[in-house]
Amino acid sequence: LSLFLVGAQTLLIIRIVRLLRVFRVFKLARFLGEGDALWKALKASRHKIVVFLLAVFTVICIMGTLMYLIEGPEHGFTSIPVAVYWAIVTMTTVGYGDIAPQTVPGQALAAIIMIMGYAIIAVPTGIVSAEMVQAARRVSTQSCPACAAEGHDHDAQHCKFCGEKL
Repeated sequence: LSLFLVGAQTLLIIRIVRLLRVFRVFKLARFLGEGDALWKALKASRHKIVVFLLAVFTVICIMGTLMYLIEGPEHGFTSIPVAVYWAIVTMTTVGYGDIAPQTVPGQALAAIIMIMGYAIIAVPTGIVSAEMVQAARRVSTQSCPACAAEGHDHDAQHCKFCGEKL
């Protein structure tokens, strides 16, 4: 409109109406139950994940120090922190390529670290998945013959909503 009408550029303020699109997000409320289940599983497995991350950090420090001792400053591993950085980049499968081992023992250690990187991805996934399965087992999907309510305990004899025998 501003091409044809002088002063029409002030109508650009109407573009603020596009913010109404934000309200589409509220349609996602139906996924809150699933998100809550995932949050509970993460919360229940937090201690295991912390222990796992501490173990991973220890392995990274050891592997980085070994790589520094194997390769040395002449191959780009100028200090132990640089070697630990390399171990983190390698183990997380990022692989920037800014530092690479040059010797055969260094390359063998790199291969071991790369394979361990896959385990690092798999283990936390398994921990959280196991917690989600445990949470699903705590509540039964058995429905009451009288009121059709679900969510009873596995060992329940009577409906917790209406009291009818299950």
